[in-house]
Amino acid sequence: MTTVTFLLSKDPETTHGGDLTLSRLLVALAETSSSVTRICLSPTPAHSTAELTRVHKPEVSPARIALRSLRGGKSLVHTRFDVDALVPALENSSSDVYIADHSYMAEPYLRSALAESSAKLLVNTVISESLVWKSTRGVVGRLDTPRIRRDELRVARAAHSVGTYDAEEVDDYRRAGITNIHWLDLTLPPAEQVAVADSQARLVFLGDRTWPPNDEAFRLLLQWWPDIAWGIDAELLVIGKRGQGKQPELPEGATDLGFADDLDAVLGTARALVAPILTGGGVRVKMLDCASRGLPIVGTRAGVGSLASVFGLGTFDTREEFIARCRELLLDRAAAVREGDRLYAANRDRWMAGAPQSTVEKWLAS
Repeated sequence: MTTVTFLLSKDPETTHGGDLTLSRLLVALAETSSSVTRICLSPTPAHSTAELTRVHKPEVSPARIALRSLRGGKSLVHTRFDVDALVPALENSSSDVYIADHSYMAEPYLRSALAESSAKLLVNTVISESLVWKSTRGVVGRLDTPRIRRDELRVARAAHSVGTYDAEEVDDYRRAGITNIHWLDLTLPPAEQVAVADSQARLVFLGDRTWPPNDEAFRLLLQWWPDIAWGIDAELLVIGKRGQGKQPELPEGATDLGFADDLDAVLGTARALVAPILTGGGVRVKMLDCASRGLPIVGTRAGVGSLASVFGLGTFDTREEFIARCRELLLDRAAAVREGDRLYAANRDRWMAGAPQSTVEKWLAS
């Protein structure tokens, strides 16, 4: 049996988030055909087990990272996660395949003795950090974007194979001359289907707003909400950690719940999830979660990404298109029910046919 070690930037047993949701799914699917262990960065490196080795994750020191970046010639983000203690942790392990979850997590592997061994390095990009930094990190991000892009391509060329959650990112890498690239078109197992027929005239926005693209979408949605709800006794529920700084004033009908104790219960009363995302790519767990439940989705192309083709989702990129689709689902319960049923069946049938499982098996064998 093939042995596989995942190299993770977060502790999978103490940390939550969209990237870790798919990371856990990727690990679970890999375990169906391989023996899997994990090495992760963690705030507390104690309590390691045979399946999970924790390495202390250093506190962020901008000055120290900047100095190391200048000395080493790597971008800030690749420098940040090139942790020295990961090198011996890797060299003390023994696997046929190593999977770096995020391109920057490959840096310690490339510095280790494993780089000259028969072990294979696979890289899951998760999301293009060059895109994220350019859009969300201000002047520093825009200045460092070319170096991040250079590092991502360097890592991709050093890897035996590269995987990404976004089909458009596959095309981008191929244009850069990377041919060993695979679209990891993962979807979640079917969950209990929500009863859209019993839903209220309620839309839900779901996302951690400390993540700038989510906060950007949240503020845009608040501008559009009065036109979405015009003449309709409708509600907008906003769920997720609030962003930093002063929060915008909420229009009539909108409620910011922050953290929801029972997310399932809230989603079970909604007509649709709305996601006017302008900066997209990588992990789209909110969409995958709603598809697994059969909850209709109103999203932009940047928000939905490759899932548009997976689930046959329409995208609504202009203000007028987005508002019209939201109003259609709020006013026509039967249309929302049909879309929810269609979405649920598409996700269920794909899972039962083994498409996500096959994707991972093919990638591991590449």
